[in-house]
Amino acid sequence: MTLKSLLQLLSVAGIACQATLAVVLFWKKVWKNFPFFASYFGFGFAATLFMYLFQHSQRTYFYLYWLVEAVGIGLGFAVVYEIFRNVFSTHQALRRLATLIFVSVLGVLLCVGLTVLVKHTPFSFKGITSAVVIVEESARIIEVGLLMCLFLLSSAFGLHWRQQVFGVALGLGLFAAVELITITVWGQTGKGAHEYLNVIRILGFNISLLIWIGYLLAPERAAAKVELPQRSQLEQWNQAVMELIKQ
Repeated sequence: MTLKSLLQLLSVAGIACQATLAVVLFWKKVWKNFPFFASYFGFGFAATLFMYLFQHSQRTYFYLYWLVEAVGIGLGFAVVYEIFRNVFSTHQALRRLATLIFVSVLGVLLCVGLTVLVKHTPFSFKGITSAVVIVEESARIIEVGLLMCLFLLSSAFGLHWRQQVFGVALGLGLFAAVELITITVWGQTGKGAHEYLNVIRILGFNISLLIWIGYLLAPERAAAKVELPQRSQLEQWNQAVMELIKQ
């Protein structure tokens, strides 16, 4: 199988997975609990179909691709916020403390992203492609960093993740991490390696789609008895933080 054939096969498989996920989102009414995620996926699915129509026009496809990437990253940040809100929805005090930590980490990550941007950006770009690749790399660093922060915070507080929330976070985290790795390597390699990187990116996205489909279709797991002491301890944490805030 040639590389071009593999790319086409993965692309068709991706469209099939996206269509399946669209049915799952509609059937499970996921947009009620995850409106940002539904918008994120809906925009991505529509953009995939739209760009498929213009794949033979290189110039049009180029501008559409980077426009879709920019909007997709923005919606991805909104999904991270939505996951954060769901994880801490029942613990107001912990949510306020986690928000403070989250915002602080966001500030640090913004500085890191700007550093990457400045470090790799000369006074004159070699081309518009170099500029957008660098900007996307900086944005992906922030997105992956925020998701890592969210996982660390929930682990530190011993929060129980609902199955659908975890699935959304896991799929988005995998996709963002693959995008960060490939876009970083992209800027360091020539055109010969770009098709291989495209295979990795499409494969990563397809796996994320399968993760979302699997977690959204699976029934929610009932809380186990062993989790009850952890929840009691979590409520104590929440109460302690609430009292500290009121002081």
